[in-house]
Amino acid sequence: MTCPSLLRRPALSGVAREHRDDVTTVLQRGRQLLAPLRARLHQDDAGAQFVRFVVVGGVSSALYAVMFIALGGLGDQTANLVGAITSTLVANEMHRRLTFHAGQQVSFLTAQWEGGGLAAIGLVATSLALAGVHTLVGDVGTVAQLGLIAAVTGAIGLVRFIALRSWVFTSSASRP
Repeated sequence: MTCPSLLRRPALSGVAREHRDDVTTVLQRGRQLLAPLRARLHQDDAGAQFVRFVVVGGVSSALYAVMFIALGGLGDQTANLVGAITSTLVANEMHRRLTFHAGQQVSFLTAQWEGGGLAAIGLVATSLALAGVHTLVGDVGTVAQLGLIAAVTGAIGLVRFIALRSWVFTSSASRP
C-alpha cells in the first residue's frame, strides 16, 4: 500500500528539473558514443570473443581472489581448490552464454564438463606453482601468491581461449 504522504509530493523546482534534464542528456550522449563499441563487442569474430573472454576472466578472477582470501585460514591449497572450482563454474557458464553465445548449442552440463576439464589443467598448474614457491621461498604473503596465480592463470587462459573457441563452443558442434 502506498503511503498517502508520498502521493502529495511537491512538483520539482525548475533547478531540480534542469539538473535532471542535464543528467539525462549526458546519459543519452554516453549511450550514443558507446553504441559502436557495444555493437562491435556483440559480434562473434575472434577479436570480440577474446575481449569478452578477458572480461569474463577478470570477473571470475575477482571471485577467485575473494574466495582465496576468505578461505585463507583453511590453508593455501584448500583456498586455491575452492576458489578455482567456484570461479570455474561461474566462468564456464558466462563463457557459454556471453563470450561464445552458445547458450542454445551447448548445454550447461557439457560446458561444465568440457570447460571444467580444461580448467583442471589450470588448477594443477596453480597448485604446482603455489607448492613450488612455498618450497623455494617459503611464505611470500597473499598478494605475492595472488600475483603468481594471476600470471599462471593468464598464460593458461590464452591456451584455454583457443581450446574453448575451437573445441567446446565451436559453432559447427552439434550438441544436445
